[in-house]
Amino acid sequence: MKLSTKHLLGIKHLSQEDIQLILQTAADFKGVLQRPVKKVPSLRDVTIVNLFYENSTRTRMSFELAEKRLSADTINFAASSSSAAKGETLLDTVQNILSMKVDMVVMRHSASGAPHFLAKHIDAAIINAGDGINEHPTQALLDAFSMTEKFGSLKGLRVAIIGDIMHSRVALSNMYLLKKMGAEVMVAGPPTLIPTYLTEAFDVKVTYRVKEALAWCDVANVLRIQLERQNQPLFSSLREYNLAYGISRTLLDSIGKSITIMHPGPINRGVELDSDVADGKDSIILQQVENGVAVRMAVLYLLRPTPQ
Repeated sequence: MKLSTKHLLGIKHLSQEDIQLILQTAADFKGVLQRPVKKVPSLRDVTIVNLFYENSTRTRMSFELAEKRLSADTINFAASSSSAAKGETLLDTVQNILSMKVDMVVMRHSASGAPHFLAKHIDAAIINAGDGINEHPTQALLDAFSMTEKFGSLKGLRVAIIGDIMHSRVALSNMYLLKKMGAEVMVAGPPTLIPTYLTEAFDVKVTYRVKEALAWCDVANVLRIQLERQNQPLFSSLREYNLAYGISRTLLDSIGKSITIMHPGPINRGVELDSDVADGKDSIILQQVENGVAVRMAVLYLLRPTPQ
């Protein structure tokens, strides 16, 4: 089976059936990853370039491992050590790479819409590994897979997305996916970090009190404060953010129920999450990292080029 789209540019462009197919395929690949021999020949003779114009650790390593598990040939590109640092345009860079007969491009870029621009100009399949403050589709898919593993279904699940909503591509992709799959969504954080259009655009609940969000939800997906994307101060200090919006064991214990804790990483410990919460019994953060490889294997497999 194949997806209804040639590229994975964002969750916005996927159907409910596409999402279900990716999650089902990821479950199959997770089974493969539990075997003594974790490699399959599904993408043998397929060449993939990892085109990262932004720093990344988890996402890049996860894609690289997924590609190796599928037996693909990979090329790793870092903008800081390439001709892009000398002023070469994005389109020129990619066209030069594609002249080497590359089949798929995994791309992270600081500019929102960069993968969409490329998809209009080149024939290779584009997978968005994060574009600016727009979307991060594979993160939302692995979050959905992790929740489905624990709860069986997303339908009716109450998910609170807490933190820097305004600058988070993870938040946007999660809202698209969760609403498409029948979950209920609440966003929480400082008023300066929550866009005013969310209620109308996504039909999500909004609160500026973290305790209210925690009391409502089954799952708390906690986001990092993205200081590198803020061009002006939007709250007084990280210490005061932690006091008002950080999640501690004391706060969770005061709620009186079990809440599943998620985080896309990297965690700012002592800011949005205290260590005893991040490492606690209700945290599935490490499962998210593990599931990322299976989900990205599924996406790569489903977007693989069709033999001529």
